[in-house]
Amino acid sequence: MPEHLAAGRRKARSGPVAGDLTSLQLLRALDTSPRGLTEDDAAVRLGVHGPNTLPAHRTTSWPRRLAHSLRDPFTAVLLALGLVSAAVASWGTAGVILALVAVSCVLRSHGEHRAEAAMAHLRDLVATTASVQRREGASAAPSVREVPVDELVPGDVIRLGPGDVVPADVRLLRAHGLHVDQSALTGESVPVGKEASQLPDDEAGFGRQGLCFQGSTVAAGSAAAVVVATGADTRFAAARLPAGARSTSAFDRSVHGISWVLIRFMLLTPPLVLMANAALRGRGLETLPFAVAVAVGLTPEMLPVVVTTCLARGAARLARTRAVIVRRLPALHDLGAMDVLCLDKTGTLTQDRPQVAGAVDAEGRPAPVALRWAAVNAWWTLQLADLPAPDTLDEALLDGDAFDVEEAMAYDPVDVLPFDPLRRLSTAVVRTPGALGRHTLVVKGAVEAVLERCALDEDERARLHAAADRLAATGVRLLAVATGERAARTRGYTPADERGLVFEGFVTFRDALVPSAEDALARLAERGVTVKVLTGDHPATAARACRDLGLDAGDVADASTLDGLDEHRLAELAATTTVFARCTPEHKARILTSLRSGGAVAGFLGDGVNDLSALRAADVGICPLGGVDVARESADVVLADKDLAAIDHAIAAGRHASGNIASYLRITLSSNLGNVIAMLVAGLLLPFLPMLPAQVLVQNLCFDAAQLALAHDRPARRVLARPAVLRPTPFLRFITGFGLLGALADLAAFAALAVTASAVHDEGAFHSGWFTENLLAQALVMLLLRTGQRPAPRPLRLAAAALAAIGVLLPLTPVGALLGLEALPVAYYALLALILTVYAAVLGLLVRRRRQP
Repeated sequence: MPEHLAAGRRKARSGPVAGDLTSLQLLRALDTSPRGLTEDDAAVRLGVHGPNTLPAHRTTSWPRRLAHSLRDPFTAVLLALGLVSAAVASWGTAGVILALVAVSCVLRSHGEHRAEAAMAHLRDLVATTASVQRREGASAAPSVREVPVDELVPGDVIRLGPGDVVPADVRLLRAHGLHVDQSALTGESVPVGKEASQLPDDEAGFGRQGLCFQGSTVAAGSAAAVVVATGADTRFAAARLPAGARSTSAFDRSVHGISWVLIRFMLLTPPLVLMANAALRGRGLETLPFAVAVAVGLTPEMLPVVVTTCLARGAARLARTRAVIVRRLPALHDLGAMDVLCLDKTGTLTQDRPQVAGAVDAEGRPAPVALRWAAVNAWWTLQLADLPAPDTLDEALLDGDAFDVEEAMAYDPVDVLPFDPLRRLSTAVVRTPGALGRHTLVVKGAVEAVLERCALDEDERARLHAAADRLAATGVRLLAVATGERAARTRGYTPADERGLVFEGFVTFRDALVPSAEDALARLAERGVTVKVLTGDHPATAARACRDLGLDAGDVADASTLDGLDEHRLAELAATTTVFARCTPEHKARILTSLRSGGAVAGFLGDGVNDLSALRAADVGICPLGGVDVARESADVVLADKDLAAIDHAIAAGRHASGNIASYLRITLSSNLGNVIAMLVAGLLLPFLPMLPAQVLVQNLCFDAAQLALAHDRPARRVLARPAVLRPTPFLRFITGFGLLGALADLAAFAALAVTASAVHDEGAFHSGWFTENLLAQALVMLLLRTGQRPAPRPLRLAAAALAAIGVLLPLTPVGALLGLEALPVAYYALLALILTVYAAVLGLLVRRRRQP
């Protein structure tokens, strides 16, 4: 290893040393310069230091994955029941139960592994990049380009702008109004100011003004910085900070809520069976294996596997066909359950590249001077602020017909204060040709922010606000432009200098509607998804865009009035209002929280740093690929484009997966509940156990294996047309009703056995007859209680046929004899066919007449 690289790595590993040196000393220690590294040097250093990735991002090992699978509530209960069986020396029962646990864990781990592999394969689409300044060769001029953050190395010179995640530990070389959110590192809720300094920094830890640390986010301003530590050498990696807890999602509230209700029933079943047999039959602990088998019979053992399989298949299909990446698998279920979608107007309903409509003064007359000053501000802000790219309004000014680059270059640049969301304006300081000893502040930004800084009396300020409101009501976006003369000075300018300005005029922009937005809104409405617009724009502008797209805006709420509302009143307003204007990031998060508290499953589509709190407050956060780094990293779902049509496809995929999960739960729990009821009744009436524990568990294993085919089902259109939410009360009512119907079919089979095989006193005949009837009935339930399209897909038909074949043939084989099963009279099969035909007819009639939950 070259000595200078080894020294640089030792210095990078030492962390705080980067702040103990002057800028020149640090650049020398890292063997770099403000011009950046050459491509060859960067390649060599990447081999020395390794990729810029955190240890926590490594692939989960199989042992750890299997251990995590045991934390599923159903799997944990099964494991406990298996250990109880082993404790009472019921080795056959214990073996089968532990086999079920092993199969469930392996299948679930395999599904998660495949999902993780798919996400890793697609991660390049959402890989965080950084703007890096590098050179082709030692004598070549530096150029700025985007590279994946894992290719950053110590010595790289990078550019930072609003919304960027700081990709490594860096020392600032230049900074303009830089404020950094370090809450992920320190818990501070307020962004911290950072400044470039040529001298060593006396502060300690994260308080160093000249250093920015990996994991923090640029809230405002811009900077150029040199990378001093990457990967495991960063302070973020050393801190080992835990990830923030996520609020309970729709997935947790539905599936997990039902799961815990069933687990309570399972835990109550064994003692009830023991007490009933002891009271009525005088049996003791010898019935414990049977009681455990009954509890296992109520368990949807494959729920973790089915959930993972359905969600992973849906996520992989979305990524492959629609370039939609689901970063958190349960978020696909939340998409299917979503009934409210909140979004911003710009870039979603209206195109994200506004066009200059013109410039006017307070009287509505053309104001070319205001347009010229706005273009000068945009040009020099872009040139001096080290921004990776201009914002959309600046880009519109520079692309407009009125912009003349030679005219802008005639003004000598002095300083720049870039736009930030707190000031809501930007300032360029220039020297006007011929104005010796004078500097001109050129300020443009939000109307309220600019007029507040102008030297106006209250009447004039009110008149200008009224003029701005009239312009906004026509559907245009506004920037106010003002200038201020100052005596020339050598020290830099600060926001405190943005006072006593002269108003120049308003620049107007018109946003074209997104061509596909109207059709996408109509499709979302058909799916039962209510769209709400949360925007920072003027209320009239937002309402105009909504009306043009056929979205009923109703009474537009000005978000500035939300601060005076308590949570109850805000929840009522959020439920009935379509458009919220002048929203701050805090308003968006409060609105989403209120919607969720009212029972809605709310999604949020955002792409900016000001959308971060709303993305985290939503049940499912959605971000386009072009969003800022911090928004993409916080989102659950990433879209290739900011397109409502892609969200429509994602919702359909979520409902597809959720419909198959719901089908599994309906089928397995209805069937299992019927079996348990019949088993308890028979256990109290017969002089022997109605089914041996091993027979119960083999039957469950066959049924569970067959139901894995439900992941391949195609839900009916009615399932895709409404939010897929599993509500515990109607769901449990459904499985109780159909479970009782299944129990009646089982009891009818008992009667048929008594008539044809004298099975009331023949233990083997009873076990065989019920085993066959159970599997045949479960095959029917798989086909009739599913919510999918007709006919059933081939994998599901094959699974049901295999289940029925096992039920009929297994008692006739040596394996059946080992389980205590035997052949039955032909007359029983005839009566059984009649019973199952009636059962199927009644089942089909009830399914058609009853609205499924």
